Amino acid sequence: MGVSDHAGVTVCVERIILDELKLEEVAQRQTEIQRSSIKEKICDSVRCSVGQWKIWILKWIPLLSWIPQYSVRENGLGDLVSGVSVGIMHLPQGRFTIILVNYTSFYPVLVYFIFGTSRHVSIGTFAVISIMIGSVSERLAPDDHFLTNGTNGSVLMDTEARDVQRVKVAAATTLLCGIFQVLLGLVRFGFLVTYLSEPLVRGYTTGAATHVITSQLKYMFGVSPRRFSGPLQLMYTLVELGRLLPQTHIATLLISLVALTALIIVKEINSCYSHRLLLPVPIELMVIIAGTLVSHYADLRAVNGVDVVGEIPSGLVPPRVPEVGFFSSVVGDAFAVAVVGYAISISLGKTFALKHGYKVDSNQELVALGLSNTIGGFFQCYSVTSSMSRSLVQESTGGKTQVAGMISAVIVFITVLKLGPLFEQLPTAVLSSIVFVNLKGMFMQCQDIPALWRSSRVDLLVWLVTFLCTVLLNLDLGLAASIIFTLLTVICRTQHPRYSLLGRVSDTELYLETESYKEAKAIPGITIFRSSAMIYYANAELYQEALLKKSGINVPKLLKLKKRKEENAKKKQLKEQDKQVREKCCNEDY
Repeated sequence: MGVSDHAGVTVCVERIILDELKLEEVAQRQTEIQRSSIKEKICDSVRCSVGQWKIWILKWIPLLSWIPQYSVRENGLGDLVSGVSVGIMHLPQGRFTIILVNYTSFYPVLVYFIFGTSRHVSIGTFAVISIMIGSVSERLAPDDHFLTNGTNGSVLMDTEARDVQRVKVAAATTLLCGIFQVLLGLVRFGFLVTYLSEPLVRGYTTGAATHVITSQLKYMFGVSPRRFSGPLQLMYTLVELGRLLPQTHIATLLISLVALTALIIVKEINSCYSHRLLLPVPIELMVIIAGTLVSHYADLRAVNGVDVVGEIPSGLVPPRVPEVGFFSSVVGDAFAVAVVGYAISISLGKTFALKHGYKVDSNQELVALGLSNTIGGFFQCYSVTSSMSRSLVQESTGGKTQVAGMISAVIVFITVLKLGPLFEQLPTAVLSSIVFVNLKGMFMQCQDIPALWRSSRVDLLVWLVTFLCTVLLNLDLGLAASIIFTLLTVICRTQHPRYSLLGRVSDTELYLETESYKEAKAIPGITIFRSSAMIYYANAELYQEALLKKSGINVPKLLKLKKRKEENAKKKQLKEQDKQVREKCCNEDY
């Protein structure tokens, strides 16, 4: 083999080695690319999962989404004054039972502070919910179960054992109510809010305000009417109050009038000069302090017999598991309380959200309310919802976030532990006057009536029926009747929608109703027909009739003409085919 052959072989070997090296480099690069792509996918999945977890956490714990942006300069002072005012308003409930002030005004408020989405509602006891829980407790722990034989053949009642048993029933009902609300929130039951139209909500809250203001009249007049329940409860209460008017306690009435005068004057000043005031004058807090000082130094309770808050129990107890044995007996009542409590809370939340330009999450509100009741059940709480009177005070005194609710809970906590005796001389008439004045905003919703008369008679009917049902049938039955009536109006609207022809406004792209706007002119050769409701099987025939009437088009006649044209075209086609067949036959014969 020659030198040239050796050189050729060497070159071939070198090329083969270089090709193999290149292949190895390519394989290594591909492996590195695959590894880097796998790493990127892993990082992307980790980032995606972290982002999803973050969104999920912020959704279910709204506190984490707004508390980092909380501005102490803009909201701090208003929330502080509002929280202190609302916290003090919790105190008069202590004269009824220890569980209301010690627990219901503290633990559930803190839970809602973390999980709630409304900025202005104040969570706590509400008269209607308390009556519903109280009726369950009285049914399962009646007085005659705690009668004992005393000396000389007398019959005594063991009130301490009775109250303990009723507290157990209330705690079990509250826990089950909270469980229902959490489960309903998780299955997205908040869609119920879709059927709570704005006229329904405003009529319902106005009717509820009527119940609240009626419940405060007995404290302002210093009388003790009988307690009624069920339909027409408000009417019976007003009749009873009218019967007791001759027994009005003059000193209590004077205190109410003085407090009302001060509150109304300062509230009007706050309203007229709101653009000049850095913060509304905290007249509620000032009236409470002044009323407490006057009552203490004048000894109004002993000298004049004025009803005061009285002893405020102190101390907290550790949590305990409610007796689940009551669940089977209270399951129906707990579900009713869950639905009514949610309806009251979301109605107030939507009212404040609409007024201040933000949105409440209906499903998250269910979860927040449910967790408040669930945790409250372990601390012997009554079922809670949004309190109308305290929510209005919280909003009117400058509260802008739920920090005000947290401050009110702290005030209750401090008061329960240390400051309770300072407010024991506070006249209840002062607190009732505060509630009375702050309900003005709810009754101002009556101005909706003339506006709805001009815009929509159906919405006006919904507002009036909701208000009357709430006033006459109470809050629970009134809400059910109102929702049923609203659904009936929806059906009626789909059955009788508004049909119209649209025309174009010259030199614009606007298309308006030709019957309502003279500027809108019909387009020659084109008819634009509009219906205010969607088409479905129940109104399809009505839609067709309206279309024929509005457009002036005789559809049956057009269909006949179309059919006649099709028949003529078919005959013509058959003639042409026959003609072609004859011509073909003639050609073949030829």
